[in-house]
Amino acid sequence: MASLQFLPLRSFHLYSNTTTTDASSTSQFFLNHQKRKHVFRKTLSCRAAKDSTNDQEDGNKIARSKFDRRDILLGLGGLYGTTAVSQAAFAAPVDATKCGNADTLPTCTNIKDANCCPPPNPNIIDFTFPTNQPLRIRPAAQLADKKYVEKYNKAMQIMRSLPKEHPHSFAQQAAIHCAYCDSSYEMVGFPNVKMDVHFSWLFFPFHRWYLYFYEKILGKLIGDPTFAIPFWNWDSPDGMPIPAMFANPSSPLYDKLRDDNHQPPLKIDLNYSKSNPSPVGNELIEANYKVMYTQMVSSSKTPELFFGGAYRGGEPQVKAAGAIENQPHTALHIWTGDPNQKYGEDMGRFFSAGRDPLFYSHHANVDRMWNIWKTLPGKNRKDIEDPDWLDSAFLFYDENEKLVRVKIRDCVDTKKMGYVYQDVPVPWLGARSPPKNKGKGKGLGNKAGVANAAETPQVFPKASQVFPKVLDGLLKVTVPRPKKSRSKEEKEDEEEILVIDGIEYDGDEYIKFDVFLNDEDEVESGPKNAEFAGSYSNVPSKSNNRVKVSMSLGITELLEDVGADDDDNVVVALVPRTGKGKVTIGGAKIIISS
Repeated sequence: MASLQFLPLRSFHLYSNTTTTDASSTSQFFLNHQKRKHVFRKTLSCRAAKDSTNDQEDGNKIARSKFDRRDILLGLGGLYGTTAVSQAAFAAPVDATKCGNADTLPTCTNIKDANCCPPPNPNIIDFTFPTNQPLRIRPAAQLADKKYVEKYNKAMQIMRSLPKEHPHSFAQQAAIHCAYCDSSYEMVGFPNVKMDVHFSWLFFPFHRWYLYFYEKILGKLIGDPTFAIPFWNWDSPDGMPIPAMFANPSSPLYDKLRDDNHQPPLKIDLNYSKSNPSPVGNELIEANYKVMYTQMVSSSKTPELFFGGAYRGGEPQVKAAGAIENQPHTALHIWTGDPNQKYGEDMGRFFSAGRDPLFYSHHANVDRMWNIWKTLPGKNRKDIEDPDWLDSAFLFYDENEKLVRVKIRDCVDTKKMGYVYQDVPVPWLGARSPPKNKGKGKGLGNKAGVANAAETPQVFPKASQVFPKVLDGLLKVTVPRPKKSRSKEEKEDEEEILVIDGIEYDGDEYIKFDVFLNDEDEVESGPKNAEFAGSYSNVPSKSNNRVKVSMSLGITELLEDVGADDDDNVVVALVPRTGKGKVTIGGAKIIISS
């Protein structure tokens, strides 16, 4: 074996300082090493304080003391090979250095100078939980009593009355989402590499911490440490309309930039598309149940499917949202935001979403889904154990106006954070479609690409022969399965996953398409059909930079339901709902993943 040699630290160079939203030039490099064990830690940063040369020098000293011989071996050989990297790649997992104007903003109304960063503060401390904090119970918004609503109104009125520059003001609370979700932040040690907490495993923990401090600040403003924000219970029929407390124009909880056509008592469509009418009555409720069941149960049986793709320090983001983030989270944003505004404010765009008080209750229910998901059957429904996830960190102002550094590992248990959710029914748990008998449904036989139509069999092209392709109409392709007729034990250990990758579009476009397996009636059908695998949609930004994402859908249970468990191939149907002709699909494949 050849002897190993160490390069001096001064020979390291920064691998990349480019900004990209589609990971075009470096995506393959990072995709290759992303799957291996990392010794690095995720670092997120914001210019909460002014630049300091001395601080930077001190940080570099700390960074050099953090790695050892094994780190260098893994960093140079195991991960990067012969590619030179920055010594900053070995920095401590958390730091706070730079935050600038959000890349995608047309303007940042109500935020001075279009700057969504927090007020400067040179004193950043590590967060510790307060001792003897009372347990806060977040109520379902539609069940909150008059006394509670009055208390929330009072807290919000005080928050809105604070000067915009105050860290507790509502303007600053809204700016947090603007900064973290529209590329204001840079990663420590990687100048100009912007980050975004969406489309990755950062989505759930970031928003959990965000709501935690929002809630604590509101309680502080009214002197009530037991105050807890309400959750918009959109997964239950009585909670599907916008809650009444947010629909009163005289209330500080009201936001005028909402869709006038979606006011209560109209119920939310969890598979909403601007271009297609929503079902009504019981059909709407049943469709919503199926969306919830698909996204929470059948399509997200592993942490990767539920939380989203890995996103590590220094890497351009390979965008891959988790099941709930993709849908119904996005549908709520689009359904609520004002379509008459140029940029779809407030909930309709990430930069402005935090300006609507309803946003925080929407995300409280998203956060509740994390708790529920871990209680569902399945050996793989557990939090991520990767230290790169656990040690990722964010900065927030706490209820005492201190700028604190928080880690994901401290937010995986809401009881530790001092809150739980009101116990309410979960009616969608029983929404699984009844199984279809083999050969009697709309599935495939064992012949590749041949549908089970008795008289006139249809043959569909292989995915490898079609993609990449602009999705300008209904598209059906045959996708081979890596393994069929798996045992019950195999299915419990490993999930069969449909991957739609290379989903590419302009960032300022709203895109939505549905995915079906072995279905003949996709144009007319919807989430209620057993063949429905899921949807892709996005919250558009102002920027028209090209966006490139992927989508992963767990299909083990679905294949059983449509009678295709023993088939060699499946027919994947992509049905454009909004943005027809404005999105390109790069490929489709089925993999087996634990």
